[in-house]
Formats: sequence, structure tokens, C-alpha cells
Amino acid sequence: MKSTKYDWPILIVSGQFHDNTDEGFRLNELVNELEEIQKCSVIPSFTYEDAMEVFISRSDIGAVVIDWDLPFEGIEEVMTAPELIEIIKVRNKTIPILLLTDRLDMEDIPVDVLRNIDGYLWKTADTVEFLSGRVEMHLLRYIESVYPKFFKTLVKYAKEYKYAWHTPGHMGGEGFLRGPAGVALHKFYGENTLRSDLSISVPELGSLLNHEGIVGDAEKNSARVFGADQTYYVLNGTSNVNQIIWRSQVLRDDIAFVDRNCHKSLNYAMVITDAYPIYMIPRRNKRGIIGPVRLSEFSPKTIKKKIKENKLIPEKLKGNTPKMSTLTNSTYDGVCYSVVNIKSQLEQSVSNLHFDEAWYAYARFHPLYKNHYGMADDALKDNHPPIFCSHSTHKLLTAFSQASMLHIKDGGSVKIVPDEFNESYMMHGSTSPQYSMMASLDVATKMMDDNGEVIMNDTIMEAIQLRKKVVTINNDLLEKNEDDWFFGMWQPEIVIIDGKKIKFEDVEDVVLAKTQSVWTMSKDNPWHGFEDMEDDYAMVDPIKLTFLTPGIDNHGNMKDEGIPASIVTNYLINRGIVCEKTDYYSFLMLNSMGTTKGKQGTLLAELFKFKELYDSNEVLDLIFPDLVKSYPDKYEGVGLKDHCNDIHKYFKDHKILDMMQEGFQVIPDQVMKPAEAYHSVVGRKVEYVDLDNMMGRIPAVMIVPYPPGIPIIMGGEHLNEKAKPIFDYLKKRQDFENEFPGYESDIHGVERDDRDGKKFFKTMCIKK
Repeated sequence: MKSTKYDWPILIVSGQFHDNTDEGFRLNELVNELEEIQKCSVIPSFTYEDAMEVFISRSDIGAVVIDWDLPFEGIEEVMTAPELIEIIKVRNKTIPILLLTDRLDMEDIPVDVLRNIDGYLWKTADTVEFLSGRVEMHLLRYIESVYPKFFKTLVKYAKEYKYAWHTPGHMGGEGFLRGPAGVALHKFYGENTLRSDLSISVPELGSLLNHEGIVGDAEKNSARVFGADQTYYVLNGTSNVNQIIWRSQVLRDDIAFVDRNCHKSLNYAMVITDAYPIYMIPRRNKRGIIGPVRLSEFSPKTIKKKIKENKLIPEKLKGNTPKMSTLTNSTYDGVCYSVVNIKSQLEQSVSNLHFDEAWYAYARFHPLYKNHYGMADDALKDNHPPIFCSHSTHKLLTAFSQASMLHIKDGGSVKIVPDEFNESYMMHGSTSPQYSMMASLDVATKMMDDNGEVIMNDTIMEAIQLRKKVVTINNDLLEKNEDDWFFGMWQPEIVIIDGKKIKFEDVEDVVLAKTQSVWTMSKDNPWHGFEDMEDDYAMVDPIKLTFLTPGIDNHGNMKDEGIPASIVTNYLINRGIVCEKTDYYSFLMLNSMGTTKGKQGTLLAELFKFKELYDSNEVLDLIFPDLVKSYPDKYEGVGLKDHCNDIHKYFKDHKILDMMQEGFQVIPDQVMKPAEAYHSVVGRKVEYVDLDNMMGRIPAVMIVPYPPGIPIIMGGEHLNEKAKPIFDYLKKRQDFENEFPGYESDIHGVERDDRDGKKFFKTMCIKK
């Protein structure tokens, strides 16, 4: 592999760079030798504290040289060399650390230091050329170790400048140079990206479809790191991971036990497999936030009852064991289940467990999430069924978009046979895989293997600091004026630490980051708003930040004034800040490993700016000019505060949150399987029906309103009197969009017709 040592700077820590002494002279000679002769780059640091800050803020340091001979003259040091070495090794176990000294005999070096260093540089005993050669040797070894195996081989292949006579047609980027548009793409992406876009015809990189060679080794390594017995790289998203899992285990007329709060790809998995679904119903609090399914839903008694009461499942099949259970973990709102508790219930009732952990691939790498993820290391019993996990590695780890992983843990007696499972994988996998995506999965694995706990701890700590800052701002404003306001956070106000009740914001960050009970929901501390919460069952993920807007309390009581969250997030979008999810009075931000202090500070600054605009009732013409331009009769001259309260009053007067609650607690009668409803679409046995005329009809497609983003009715379910709360809620959503144009929300399965200046919802229904 071609050396890239200049891109991996050497951090040299010494207070003697400017000393007019022999040691200072030789130190500068060493730097010059490294930079001018060895063509390395050097970052000088004058104190241990500065070196620590540099190291924490950069992951491209290739080697660290530490001057042991302290204290430095004229500089007050509060950190010692052993402390700096310990911090470096905690954050990066493999980076080489070299001691620079002329006073210390080897036997005088403390054992803790001796264990963590890679060599010594004697300031005056060896030539500068020799010293620089030693540093370069350690640097090159480290750079070689940084690259995981598959990525290293891909880089090596791309740098061999081979003449390719196989696909892809751009042949390492050369094809793009045939036209101006191609040149523009070539310049943007660069030659390395295009030379590493290869074909399955390259034998050196192994076969993704057969899981052999170097790519097979990468998958096996990922299995080790993520705690699985088998791991598969899937390059067309976790939507496809879910299809592979289901297609490998579920057959026509099998019964499946499915979280109603599931991703639409799982609903499509029911279509593809032609299964009979029975549903777990998640809780919702009075704010509309989706909570955990009750633990009692997983009991054998409850599952048998659901099957017995299902009018669609034939009597002769009702004694069958559900072939698959699928639970979303964590939920979109960051609710994480104790998988160990759930497994102890479900192992008695289903053949396979599937945890859709698309947004949760990092859980294994921090003790805060212990026992709350699918690949948890609890003891394997004979009756444990196999466990499947879907990971969107690209979402909150560091893979490229669509690059995902599928993890399998064998059951106590039932093992998943790779060759059999691979038939489903082959059915859904491309014969032209994208090698850069595979490399990103390989790299994401190594990052978490190398120092995943450190990365996640930093991420959790930063999220906690932002959470506490929001609380502190709110407290300061209320202290000055009890009628003032700011945004809130969905989190406990009081926590118990060592048996003492303490305000959340008064607990040390490090304690919050390591204490799972702080984040665990309970009925004794009902900040979460979910009734009858089981103990040690569900926790909220600290890195998923749910901001609360004024207008409603945890008990669902609507206040006279309020700020619907969609207005806030529309404002933030206009200011270049995009949130993950918007609900009625809350919005979700993800504090992932890519979040920076700059992002956090900018977010708080813009929330303050929104508050100022609201308090001054600034006109919408200056805040949402496009909205006013599109609907001047409705919004021109209207103030922001008045606008917020107009929409808030509409929600309050029409009890839209109550209607949502009622609508989502109903599981409509099933008239046909999801697969049959889909077959009606393909067979053109459907017609569009206006919402106003839909009572008594059978939708052919699922209807998924955002918020909250879960199906309110599935294809093949009957919109009869039992399901009237669903109709009422959708009708009120239609009425709202006509009352407040410009606030059309995404409702999957609903099309809109504009007639006579009004919007009318319509949906594909089964023809009568």
C-alpha cells in the first residue's frame, strides 16, 4: 500500500522547542529531519494539556512523541506525562507513543507507563537521523494497521493502476473524461473514488454473494465485533435487510407477530411472504410520543388470544406457532427495550425473533445500553430461538448511505444454516455490489472495534451537556420572569443517584453517562407520560434528543397558548438546520458521532432567535416569505405568535391529539392479508376513493400519517364502524390542511386532489 505518512501528523510534546540549549537545538533538528527528509508532518505542542486537547480533537495523529523531562521552565503544568499517556491509550489503544528523554533510566519508568509506550528516544545518545528513522518506522506500522483488511485491499488494488477490461463502463473514471458532464463528476468525486468503483470480476476482493475471500473475512470480523454468529453486508439498505430476514424464514400462510410501530419495509415483508399478521400495539403518551409495547403483549397467553380472535386466520392454522416476531428497537423516539426481558417471554411463543435496530447499531459499544439490544451477551438456553438484527450502519455509525448489516445469533437448539440462509440473500442481493459501500462497513466495524466505547461516550456526554444546557436556559429565564418560556427536553427532571433525589441538571455529566437507571422509565418517576410502566423494561436513549415546545403538559392538558413544533422546525429548515422528526409539540434531533459543538451552539442560537421573533410577534412576511407569498390572503401581516396560537387553538378546540390517540389504539378488522391487498393493486382491482366516501371501504394500501409515522390502517383492513376513529382522525387532518394551507404533512398512501380551492384526500381501495 502506498505510504500516506504526510497525512498522519506526528504530535511532539515538549517545552524545549524554543530553548537555546543543546536539547532544544536537537529537538528542532529532529523536527526538520522528519519534515524535510522523511516528508512527514509534525504538530508541535508545548504542554501536556495542549497535547491532550490536540489529540482529543483529531483522529489523524499517526504517532506521539512525549518529552518526559518536565517540568518545563516558566510553564505551570497541571498534567503529568503518565496522565497524558493514559488518556491517549484509553482513546486509541494502538497509536505508538515514544518517550523522549535523556535523564531517565529504563528501570525508573513506572510500570503503568512501561505498559503503554512503544519505545524511547534518547535525546543526546543517538543521531538525529536515527531518531527520525525510529519515529518514521512506528508511524508507518501504525498507518498500515489503521486500514481494515477489506478496505486495505481495495485501496491497494485501486493504486495499482491496472488496465481494466471489465465493468463498470467508466473503467476507473476514464469514461467520464469523454464529455463535459463526466469531467465535472470526475473533478468532484476524484480519481480514488472512481478507481475503487469496481466490478465483481475482481477476484482479489472476494465475493459478496458467496461471502468468500476477503469480503467474507470482513463479514466474519463484523460478526465478532457486533456479537453475532453470522453477519452479512447488505448494500441496498435495511429495508432490504428486513426482506432477506423474512424471506429466509417465513412462508405463505405463516403467522407473524409484528410491532404496529414498524418500518414500512416490514409491512412489505408481510406482502412478499404472504403471511398472516397479528400486531403488538405500542403505548402513546398524552404528547403523542410513541412508547414501548407493554411487556404483557409478549406473553404466550396474549399471543394465543390475538390469534384466536383474528377472524382472518383459518381455524386449522390457529394452533401454529408464529414463525416470526418483529419489534422496533429503539423506537423512532429513542425508546430502547430490555431485550433480555422480552426474550424470556417470546422464546415460549415464536420460532424466530427479529429486532429492527436500524437506528441503534451503536448500542453494543457502551455499557449504558447493557441488555437493551438484540445481540446482547446473555446466557444461551436450549429453548432460545434464533435472533436476527437489522442495522442501518449508515444511519448512526459511519457507513455510506444504504450500507447496512444483518446479524444472526443462533438459537439454543435451532441453528441458521449459512448456505440455506444465503438463498434469501442471493434473491435480494445485487450481482454488482458497490465496493466503496462494503469498505465503509469494514471501516465502521474497525472504528467501533478500536475505540467504540470512547466514541460513544463522547457522543453521549455531548448529548447530556446539550440536554442540561437547555434545562439551565429554561431555569434562568423562569427565575427572572415566571411567565417566560423556552423549549424543554423529554427527560427526567429528578433522578435518583445513590439513593438521593437530585435535579437532572445538577448531576455530573459522567454520572449521567454511566448510570442506566437515570434513563430507565418507571411508574415511580412518570416523567415519560406512559401509564403502568414496567420496571427495568425500557429506557430512553440519551443521544436521541426530543425537544418539547410549549402548549401541552405531560398529562395532555392543552394550555391557552402554544407553539406547534412544525412551525419551529420549518423555521429551523429555513436557517439551515434540519431535524429528524417533527411531531405536534415535539421534534427529534439526533446527537450522533458526527455532531459537533458548532452544530449544538448554532441550534441553541436559532432557538433563541425563534423565541425573540415569537415574543415580539414579528410578521410572517419576514420569517416565512414563501408561505406568505403562496397564501397572502391567509398569512400576510400575521404575527408569528398569533400564527402559532391560531394553529394551537385549532389543535386544542378539535382535540386532534385525543383523536390521534383513539385512532392509533384501534386495530381494524382484517378482511384480507396484506399480500392479497397488494395483489389487488397489481391486478388493477382497485379504485381511488375520496376520504369523505371511504367509510365501509377496504384500503388496498397502508396509510401512514407523519407524525407519528406508523400505519394507522393496513391494506386489506376494513374501515368500518370499529375503525371510525381512524376515519375521524384522517378527516380532521384533511380539514386542518384546508384551514392552514402550506402545512401539508406527509401521509403515505394518501393522494391529494385540488378542487375548488380545497384539498381532498383520496386512497386506493379495493373495488366493490
